[in-house]
Amino acid sequence: MAAVTQAYRFALDPTPSQQRTLASHAGAARFAYNWGLHLVQARLEQRRVDSTAQVPWTLPDLRREWNQAKHQVAPWWAENSKEAYSSGLDGLARALKNWSDSRSGRRKGRPVGFPRFKKKGRARDACRFTTGAIKVLPDRKHVQLPRIGVLKSHESTRKLTRRLDLGTARILAATISRQADRWFVSFTVEVQRHVSAGNGERTVVGVDVGVRHLAVLSTGVRIANPRSLECQLHKLRRLNRQLARCKPQSKRRRQTRRALARVHARTANLRRDAINKLTTALATGHGTVVVEQLNVAGMVRNRRLARVLSDAGLAELRRQLSYKTAWYGSRLVVADRFYPSSKTCSACGWVKDKLTLGERIFVCEACGHVIDRDLNAARNLAKLIDHVARSGRETVNARGVDVRPDPVGLTTSKREAGTESHRVRPAPVSA
Repeated sequence: MAAVTQAYRFALDPTPSQQRTLASHAGAARFAYNWGLHLVQARLEQRRVDSTAQVPWTLPDLRREWNQAKHQVAPWWAENSKEAYSSGLDGLARALKNWSDSRSGRRKGRPVGFPRFKKKGRARDACRFTTGAIKVLPDRKHVQLPRIGVLKSHESTRKLTRRLDLGTARILAATISRQADRWFVSFTVEVQRHVSAGNGERTVVGVDVGVRHLAVLSTGVRIANPRSLECQLHKLRRLNRQLARCKPQSKRRRQTRRALARVHARTANLRRDAINKLTTALATGHGTVVVEQLNVAGMVRNRRLARVLSDAGLAELRRQLSYKTAWYGSRLVVADRFYPSSKTCSACGWVKDKLTLGERIFVCEACGHVIDRDLNAARNLAKLIDHVARSGRETVNARGVDVRPDPVGLTTSKREAGTESHRVRPAPVSA
């Protein structure tokens, strides 16, 4: 058994009074965040004149300042749970830490900017509870939160209730959030999961992800891309035009904004549903899953492909596979970013000099093998398992630019996404 932290998310059916209470707590968290950010900015300006000025940078410091000033800046603070204000200050402390770590080089990835103020109607409405009466009631239809009380859930909570009854789960926190006109509660739970050495499957599957098909497996199976955003574009265009013609602060504008938010929520739900089903099927149906390490952040900089790439959610697919393979006892192998899976012939191992995105059929000049481009890449990924070390749940084939796999004994000077003109001599074909 291993302790795993995971989340259980349920939709809520609050009464109108409870909806106002939920919105009040989310607004209190936003108010505390903006108040703390204004205080930090003022103290930073003061430090330029007086070097002894103390800037509240961590959550304990921000809480101390808030407790001293809350009676003056927010005399209505007692209407909401203290956790609402702590939630906003905690978000600010995390944002400040991310900014400072990014400047000093301790945080990887793209640079993080200084925190900005949250505006009502634009920022995400959310509030986190870490203490107090946080419960999932035994009837599997209600949940209880501090100060808000008992809320009816739109869906059954049996999956979490069963674990709580068996003593294999412990609730750490609860977060309320609003998506479109629907309220949700997410429970952060420490779960005792049985991590097996294997899932009983010995098959190896290569997965080539893309936008034409969400995934093409080395077994020949093609998973259709739901294209959730593309299917909703006509509705989004119509509602955005309608929103632009509405009078500001009017009732019709509020109705149109809610309708627009519902379309965006449905788009995200369709994408999330497809990725969850695919990753679960891969992790439970195969012993080893081989995927590519794609530079999605760099790929979306192409303005012609940015929308369809974002609609596919390729990075989310890799993220879910990383923890689901560990849950279900399978293994994830990640090919190096520069491994030429699409340019390599899956029959003889010959590496093509150049392959454009428009070429959907791979034709081998060495052995004459003709195959679909995506299926060829998936089969090459499946063969990669014979050339990597089996050292854990997730194995990275190579790290960095200077270390690249060479499974067929040929030079790998050409990158998968590159257009270098280095010629590779075809491998001899036996009669």
